[in-house]
Amino acid sequence: MASIGNLALSLLPVTESAARAASGWIGRGEKELGDGAAVDAMRSAIAQVPMRGLVIIGEGEKDEAPMLYNGEVVGSGTGPEVEIAVDPVEGTTFLAQGMPGSICVLAAAPKGSMFQPGPAYYMDKLIIPAPARGKIDPAAPMKDKLHDLARALGKEVRELRIFLLKKPRHEAMIREIQAAGATVRLQTDGDVSGGIMAALGTKVDAMMGIGGTPEGVISACAARAMGADMFGALSPQKPGEAEAIAAAGLKAGQWLGRDELVSSDDVLFVATGLTSGDILDGVTRSHYFVESESLVISGHDGILRRVRTHQRID
Repeated sequence: MASIGNLALSLLPVTESAARAASGWIGRGEKELGDGAAVDAMRSAIAQVPMRGLVIIGEGEKDEAPMLYNGEVVGSGTGPEVEIAVDPVEGTTFLAQGMPGSICVLAAAPKGSMFQPGPAYYMDKLIIPAPARGKIDPAAPMKDKLHDLARALGKEVRELRIFLLKKPRHEAMIREIQAAGATVRLQTDGDVSGGIMAALGTKVDAMMGIGGTPEGVISACAARAMGADMFGALSPQKPGEAEAIAAAGLKAGQWLGRDELVSSDDVLFVATGLTSGDILDGVTRSHYFVESESLVISGHDGILRRVRTHQRID
């Protein structure tokens, strides 16, 4: 079977199109309209990709999405069978408020290899760089995890910086991290971006805490493509979520390894910057071009590419 890595250049325009379309809504205070523009553009572009795609992680029923919903068939209908996970705009608040850090994201893997979270909206996550793979127990006390991480990375605990979402549910975890001697990097949204930084060991040494389950599966694809490590445990936060998880035959609180979240090395992760942030520059415009920057990460060959695209304005 041909590697889906061959789809890299076909999938890149999908996130680029989403970023260009949403960029007109930067700073306008209309996150739903900005997200909708990205969804429309992404759906149009993905229809041209030579694959038989199935959306496993989409806009989802919680967004009442008419397009890119879980279970939607996408692609041209020819080529390999591929599972798709999308987040047309991660950081819609950043987009609406003109703040740094919003990105357009897509991950792809062979049929049957992505974890399907069903009704689980929230996941506890731990993402660490490749040198620490297999050396951290996600269930260990925080102090032990940080000491093991520091040892694996050849650092002192006081040199570690941990990414977390700035949410009330993380207040105790933040205090534990700081009490152990490490520092935190807090952000209100955008844990895919935090996971990418952690997997690369760029600006942070780990990503911890509870965020979206869809973002967790997308992050697992990126982590596997980069040889990094990740753990995830379903962590219901919404009323009725725990009951729905149990009814779907899933277990809350049970740590799943990276390879249980995505079971193939033949994965692709593609992200295009919307507003400039830690990992990508945002969309900029001149009289003649729209410029964007993207990451394309292929698990098949372990290559991370940065792509800067100039789209001519007709």
